[in-house]
Amino acid sequence: MSDHPDIARARHLRQISNYPERKAWQALRRLRARGLAVRRQVPIDGMIVDFAIRSKRLVIEIDGSIHDLEEVQVRDAERDRRLVKLGWTVLGVPAEIALSADHLTARVFAALGLDFD
Repeated sequence: MSDHPDIARARHLRQISNYPERKAWQALRRLRARGLAVRRQVPIDGMIVDFAIRSKRLVIEIDGSIHDLEEVQVRDAERDRRLVKLGWTVLGVPAEIALSADHLTARVFAALGLDFD
């Protein structure tokens, strides 16, 4: 088992996830049945993202009200730029949307250019 700090931090974040993240995980893990392996609290280049579909290079971030603060928006924008530079697409999802499995799944499929049926 690895003791890399990013992996330890990711494990810790999985244990303390908030309600919208837990609801999102319930919905996103069902995408595996459609061939989309979703992982949660994924280390990427020193950052830890809420969810990632590695095969599609899609990051899914659940944004609660803290993301309305200017300093958090600045940090998020820089993080998104870094991820995009690494070849990832970043999908920010407001927490209230993450609470609806259908709405969240529809957004993920739209980001991937797939039909949601």
